Amino acid sequence: MTSFRSRIQKVSLSLIALLLVVFGILLYAGLSFILYRHIDADLLSVAKAEARHIELSTGQFRSILQEHHQEEDDRHHDSEDEHELQEAIRSSLIREPDGTVLWTGENVVGFSPLSSISLTEVGKGETVFETVQQPMKTPIRRILLPIMDGNKVQYILQTEHSLEFVENTLYMLLLALLGVAISVLILAWIGSRWLAQQALSPVELLSTTASRISGQTLGTRLSMTAPYEEFQRLASAFNSMLDRLQKGFDAQRRFVADAAHELKTPLTAMKGNLEVTLQRARSVEEYRDAIEANLESVDRLTRLTKSLLTIAKISGEHSPLHVESIHLEALIQEVVNDLLILAEDQKITLHTECETIPLFLGDRIQLKQALVNLLDNAFRHTPAEGTVTIRLSQQENLAMLSIEDTGSGIDPQHLPHVFDRFYRVDEARDRSSGGTGLGLAIVKEIVEAHDGRIRVESEVGKGTVFVIQLPLPTRQNENN
Repeated sequence: MTSFRSRIQKVSLSLIALLLVVFGILLYAGLSFILYRHIDADLLSVAKAEARHIELSTGQFRSILQEHHQEEDDRHHDSEDEHELQEAIRSSLIREPDGTVLWTGENVVGFSPLSSISLTEVGKGETVFETVQQPMKTPIRRILLPIMDGNKVQYILQTEHSLEFVENTLYMLLLALLGVAISVLILAWIGSRWLAQQALSPVELLSTTASRISGQTLGTRLSMTAPYEEFQRLASAFNSMLDRLQKGFDAQRRFVADAAHELKTPLTAMKGNLEVTLQRARSVEEYRDAIEANLESVDRLTRLTKSLLTIAKISGEHSPLHVESIHLEALIQEVVNDLLILAEDQKITLHTECETIPLFLGDRIQLKQALVNLLDNAFRHTPAEGTVTIRLSQQENLAMLSIEDTGSGIDPQHLPHVFDRFYRVDEARDRSSGGTGLGLAIVKEIVEAHDGRIRVESEVGKGTVFVIQLPLPTRQNENN
């Protein structure tokens, strides 16, 4: 597997190499274009100057050409006109429209033949620039300038220039670019290695710290000294994650300890009853009493185990909800009908004040269990002749469900802890009534699994009210 550090180096070097190649190509092409334009401008300037001289003395030029083409013994004495023409046209050839050479300037050293394509183009009156490659020699740049007589090409002026300077300049440029590229790539390799080390050192510190963390060292926190905002945010997020993990582990430890304590009490009672019963022979009635006492402890263990399984099931990160459309007022009425006999046995009046609200999307079984737990809690803390009232209303996009009792109320110091697992406001009373200390914790988990909130309000001597807020689905969610 390739390391991220190596990948950073490879990517950075690749990008720099690509930029160098693009820069080199653009610089080479640009300089080549400028040099060729300069050569072409010089050729055109020379050719136009010499062509102008020919155009101004066309008749004289023809007579000079006639003299120039006489036999050799008649031409060795240059006329004054021919001498002037040699001075005016020193760097060019003069050709017939068919390519035949009529005049060769003094500075012309050899000449290359014209191609049929070049003759055709210049025969149309066009000025032709072309580069001629010569075997074992430096290429030349050539201009073919037509000298017109009206609309007809009378002569072709051919001027050439060696490209040795251009080629030498471009060759030196290539060497310079190659040297610069190698130097830049070496520096880039060193710089990218240093940058990767600086950038990844906080990650290595994070990895080292994470590898040392265990259940016993969750209090460890990462101290990031990197001067980069991104790594500071990473360290903060990592420490926040450790805070959440530590909080979860601590809660789990407390839960296990509390569960063990709750299980220990009935088991200890059962063991004590059995040991006492077995110390001597007992009558049938005494054995029956011992068995009944142990059955009460077994019932308590069963209720506790059931509550533990329920809270373990619904307190996961993704609670297993079986979502369906629910009429909350009908669900409340169903729960009231189930518990009405229990309320009558305890001489408690059960009231409902429910408005008709939109359908709610949720798990019917879990919501019913939450209502049963709240009502059971209200019944256990409401004296005879008391009243328990269930209210349902809508506030904007929230379903507001409250259960109010006229019991003894809860002391303010206990209110922040009523939803904690195994927390009991009145330890002796709750144990005698069979409470497990998990009922309200289960209600809170169910409500939060439905993206809701629950709060408690109480006043000592006047009663307690639990308020649940559940988000109602929007029209878009209903359509989906």
